[in-house]
Amino acid sequence: MQITLGLFDHMVIQRTPRNTTDSPFAGVCSLTGPVRVCVTGSGTRTKNAKWITAGSASKGHFSGTLKSVAVGGPYDIIVRIQDKAGASECVVVSDVLVGDVWILAGQSNMEGCGMHTEAETPHPLVRAFRMNDEWRVAKDPIHNRGQAIDPIHEGSPGSPEDPRPVKGTGLGVSFAKKMHALTGVPQGLIACAHGGTSMMQWNPALRKLGGKSLYGAMYRRFVKNGSRVAGVAWYQGESDTSQESASAYTANMRRLVSALRKDLKSPALPFVAVQLSRVTDGRQPHDWNRVQEQQRILRKRIPHLAAVPAIDLELEDSIHIRGASQCRLGVRLAGAMHGLLPAWQRGKRRPEAVPIELGGITLERNASSGCVDVVVSFDNVVGELTSQGRPTGFSLRDSTDNENFYRVDLDGNRAIIRTTVLKLDIGTKAVYYGMGANPYCNIVDKADRSLPVFGPVQLGTPMARTSFVTDVDISDVLPSAGKLGDLSYAAAGKVPLRPMRFGQEFLSRHDELSARAPEDTLIYFRCRFHCTESMKLVANIGYDGPIKVWIDGAMSYHDPEGTNPAMPDDACVKFSSDKGEHEVLVAMASNGGQAWGIWFFLQRTDVSSASLRMGPGAYAMPKIVSGLAG
Repeated sequence: MQITLGLFDHMVIQRTPRNTTDSPFAGVCSLTGPVRVCVTGSGTRTKNAKWITAGSASKGHFSGTLKSVAVGGPYDIIVRIQDKAGASECVVVSDVLVGDVWILAGQSNMEGCGMHTEAETPHPLVRAFRMNDEWRVAKDPIHNRGQAIDPIHEGSPGSPEDPRPVKGTGLGVSFAKKMHALTGVPQGLIACAHGGTSMMQWNPALRKLGGKSLYGAMYRRFVKNGSRVAGVAWYQGESDTSQESASAYTANMRRLVSALRKDLKSPALPFVAVQLSRVTDGRQPHDWNRVQEQQRILRKRIPHLAAVPAIDLELEDSIHIRGASQCRLGVRLAGAMHGLLPAWQRGKRRPEAVPIELGGITLERNASSGCVDVVVSFDNVVGELTSQGRPTGFSLRDSTDNENFYRVDLDGNRAIIRTTVLKLDIGTKAVYYGMGANPYCNIVDKADRSLPVFGPVQLGTPMARTSFVTDVDISDVLPSAGKLGDLSYAAAGKVPLRPMRFGQEFLSRHDELSARAPEDTLIYFRCRFHCTESMKLVANIGYDGPIKVWIDGAMSYHDPEGTNPAMPDDACVKFSSDKGEHEVLVAMASNGGQAWGIWFFLQRTDVSSASLRMGPGAYAMPKIVSGLAG
């Protein structure tokens, strides 16, 4: 008799809202008959113990459900089958706990690459289901990929374990220890992370490959442990900071979380993700920041999700967080997870504060200097903001990259950027925190939680903007028109266009254009929109090839030398629109097949306020009608 699913030595079983078990188990056997279980305290003698029928056995297999075992432990669980002739077989599962179980997934910073000398001290009520499918007290490294069962992790099952690992400290153990302190129940970790992996490698569509895919391996381990977990902790994104991958990051995250909640049969499954920290290995800062910004606002796109900042933490190497900082990060994740949990799971404690979030930005006149103070307020601050040394991490930039500020003062939940700018309406300036790939950021609250990376957030006018336009009309790939100098709107107007809805903010035609390389070709994008009133607008266009723009048929912009990379505000074309229908038509040359596509959004410039407004606010904005049926 052998158990293959749901009950293993040293495991943690996920509790139900009644703080008991309702966990399936199964295995192989030689007898036919009822399956009975007996639960005792670990090491307790079974004389006079109570036996409960939990399932049945036939045709070489048995299954059952372990019900009503209270939170806590450790327990010994005896599973016995007895046939009509009196023959019996049994198996004893020892040292079992009942509490909360978490999936740890993502890439190397979730695996942990910190020095082992900085590892968290193990706790007997914190266990890990390691990659060799064995439960044990959680001790770094818990992602023992060298012994992994699933082929995707390229392990060698049964191979000896390194008895004295140099690296491998991650956030998992400190996360679970803090969760134990907050909830008072045992904690289990299912290790599923794999270094260097992208969102496409975590594609839920690959579940059918089982252990030959990351998602499939994670799902297999979930099922093997009873098909019930309390939530997911996620640290990934470093491998998605290329120009094309960064554009699809939010869509890929929404797909992943949606699939997990469906497959794990938990529509409100708590999901806590880490916002990327720093990197010094030559990544493009713009794309690194784009992923961080998407991670910051994921909670607005995905319910029951929190994003935990890590920008202030120390690195072990060019990209991996050092061990001591991983332990700090684990505590931050636990606080964020606790804040997402339902009341029954939190126990008697009030929910921990969710991660710090950007609140608002206002511009105030400094009475002493006469210059502008940029006041950035934050929500969910515990106590007050503080720093070791002078507060660092903010940037205030314009088109010339001038900073124009000399100090940041912290006041409760506010950071006050003291500028040398006299004009209250700063106009083209934008504020950032954590700008670039390797910034120095040192502002935390009294609970040791970092400010999030954010930006660019525009200051002054324009105050209102659309989201990135993803519904447009497009052409096929056409013969070259050179640098577009002689290309007329009349010729462009004869080109057939078809509606297209892109699944990402960057309107990429890369596959089509590169397939014709090194031939130079031409493509068109058209955005049609409706204004409910007269308004002054700016068309913001990012591009990576020669470009020409017509607005309502009039040539409005031409750059014959456009090259990679495409930035969202390469061109800022100002125009006025009356009430009614309007059109922006963009022609782009492929630059010998090197071009990828465009960014596009609209801003309104005839509204202003001293306060920052996120999104369109109360102002009427153009309604995009391109790419829609009819």
